Amino acid sequence: MDIHTIYAGIGFMLAAYAVIGNDSVQTLGTFIASNIRVFKWYWLWIAASVVLAFTLTYGWYINDGDITYGRLDKIPPVEIQWYHAAAPAILVLLTRIGIPVSTTFLVLSVFASTFILEKMLVKSIVGYGLAATVAYVLWMVLSHFMNEKFNTVKKGSRKYWRTAQWLSTGFLWFSWLSHDMANIAVFLPRDLPLEILIGAITVLVFWLGVIFYTHGGKIQKIVLEKTGSRFMRSATIIDLIYACILWYFKELNSIPMSTTWVFVGLLTGRELAIATVHRADYKFGYVFPLIGKDFAKMMLGLIVSVALVLTIHYLINPTP
Repeated sequence: MDIHTIYAGIGFMLAAYAVIGNDSVQTLGTFIASNIRVFKWYWLWIAASVVLAFTLTYGWYINDGDITYGRLDKIPPVEIQWYHAAAPAILVLLTRIGIPVSTTFLVLSVFASTFILEKMLVKSIVGYGLAATVAYVLWMVLSHFMNEKFNTVKKGSRKYWRTAQWLSTGFLWFSWLSHDMANIAVFLPRDLPLEILIGAITVLVFWLGVIFYTHGGKIQKIVLEKTGSRFMRSATIIDLIYACILWYFKELNSIPMSTTWVFVGLLTGRELAIATVHRADYKFGYVFPLIGKDFAKMMLGLIVSVALVLTIHYLINPTP
């Protein structure tokens, strides 16, 4: 086993933990928050693990060993160096202190050219704006019919909302994995042998179990701060809209993008809409610090990512 294979193994393990620990909560956070008092954590873990195993196996089968659904087509394979593994190590550190940075920028930036990084940034900005706009318009309408500060779902309707939520979460989890698996698989061969596929699924299922056991970890606070996110009706609507937006960008082109930016944009538009409709009891003075803090954390991740890619391209490994 040469040193580059060791670097690839370390990078994969760190990326698997960091991506699942940091980004998956944006997908599964509302699911955890609204179900953890009803179901044992391991039932939620098993359900999410089944979808994960299906998504990776299906992608591997239809794409000739590629589990990224084409997200790495614009990023050619390279010999893994120590600085490639350093990126997810930084991400692990940021995850441990509860900062929801973009794993796409932080991990893929050290593999991508500055040209591709620019395209990733543009696509992510568009995703943030589109998600915020769609969420604002949608919740401006929904807020006239329901107050998400309270779980007012009638008892007889709860089983239907619960079923809808599990289905919408499954769709969202599939859509998200189709995007963000590139952030982990970039350390693996592009044409995965079956034994490596099984090993990768095993590692990801393990880290997923840690997330459910800890009820989402520190990143979960980002979800719990938002209005009504613990309620299954609100969680269902958030997950469905988020899944549809991710699916749209997945079909648009193969350029990777930050799903974190899309998620924060969605929550931003939603919070602003709720504050607009319910001005009497939900002040903008509460909303703006909340969304401003999330935006600042996104910018921190972007700054770190740009610093990494510039350091690698111009100092560590300059190209002639």
